[in-house]
Amino acid sequence: SSLSFQDVLGILCLVSVAATLDFKYHHAEELEQYLKGIHAAYPSLTHLHSIGRSVEGRDLWVLVLGRFPTHHKIGIPEFKYVANMHGDETVGREILLHLIDFLVTNYRRDPVITRLLNNTRIHIMPTMNPDGFEATKVPDCYYTRGRYNKNGEDLNRNFPDAFENNNVTIQPETQAVMNWIKNETFVLSANLHGGALVASYTFDNGNSVTGSSKGYSRSPDDDVFIHLAKTYSSNHASMYKGTGCDNRQTFPEGITNGYSWYQLEGGMQDYNYVWGQCFEITLELSCCKYPPEDQLEKFWRDNKVALIEYIKQVHLGVKGQVTDKNGNPIPNAIVEAKGRSHICPYRTNEQGEYFLLLLPGTYVINATVPGLKSMLKMVEIPDNTGNFSALKQDFSFSEVSTSVRPKVSSCPKTPLYQELTRASAAVKPTLHVLVLMTAMLVIFK
Repeated sequence: SSLSFQDVLGILCLVSVAATLDFKYHHAEELEQYLKGIHAAYPSLTHLHSIGRSVEGRDLWVLVLGRFPTHHKIGIPEFKYVANMHGDETVGREILLHLIDFLVTNYRRDPVITRLLNNTRIHIMPTMNPDGFEATKVPDCYYTRGRYNKNGEDLNRNFPDAFENNNVTIQPETQAVMNWIKNETFVLSANLHGGALVASYTFDNGNSVTGSSKGYSRSPDDDVFIHLAKTYSSNHASMYKGTGCDNRQTFPEGITNGYSWYQLEGGMQDYNYVWGQCFEITLELSCCKYPPEDQLEKFWRDNKVALIEYIKQVHLGVKGQVTDKNGNPIPNAIVEAKGRSHICPYRTNEQGEYFLLLLPGTYVINATVPGLKSMLKMVEIPDNTGNFSALKQDFSFSEVSTSVRPKVSSCPKTPLYQELTRASAAVKPTLHVLVLMTAMLVIFK
């Protein structure tokens, strides 16, 4: 079917929208128009979809970039950036649009960007709280009601929590992100905020198991999280100086453990790490939450290198496939590094794939087909981020056939670390604790 004059004109308009991105705030319609324009101009490099709707019915747009933008490809890790979950924290929303512009215009021109997009599937969500952004009528550096969604809920206190019962009603925006995490094999992520200048990492909440009594809530992958936070802060124009936003608060090297800064229940980064098998950090990018438009260009310049360097970290560590004697993938096999078992065991996806972010060094990787077999392999992990591919280490179970697919109930959304503290306090174990302890024993063996 031939295109009408109107169609051609429409496409040209979209392409010209994609070509010129100003340093200004883009409201819902303009943001949507821009993303559609980019997709029209770069159809083979991008995929645009909405993962759900806000309370007021606005689409939650995600633009996916990569050589295979529409679907997951074996061996290619999934990365995401999410901004504007607090509607009045606006810098991230705009710099993610400029990041999109930078990536598409440099593909096939810049060798680093080309290799990055050929070997990574990058998901960008410029706003998780479009209603809050639209509701912020008078920009303020400190606080407006636009922080919350239309139901007055703080989306960064709205996720299930691993440490205590989070008695909140899950909001449509939160549910959309939870479904999105469940449907993709995300490996690394960051969420972009404002109101401070620091890279903050897991855990945001804690208890005695994670050492929070000492004012720091340590995850099993604390070294990796420190590296991720430092990667961002050291490549940012000034975050690494650690001066913070006022004289009272300093962050050495521009990073902080979330709990050490302030305790937070129901946060998105802890949810990603515990239930999504995805390492996420929180980036506070501006002392002023909603700065004047004429500062946006400087914010983009300050963050550009850091945003790219951080994405490269998705290629840290080790990845591979777990297969049976016929070479068929085994989903739901547990694959973890010895000494780093996660409270919700990290499992292979439908294609039998695993991705573990680990710093260079020697590790023992334990692959377990629940109820059947375990296999240990010692690996020497180099720094492969410059090669855009983690070390490849496959596991083949010659005695297992996938007719016996491991049956797995999804990890419970109850506060898992509560169960651990109860068990360690030698309280009479409940059935739930026994199930959890058995799972932990399987991992530790």
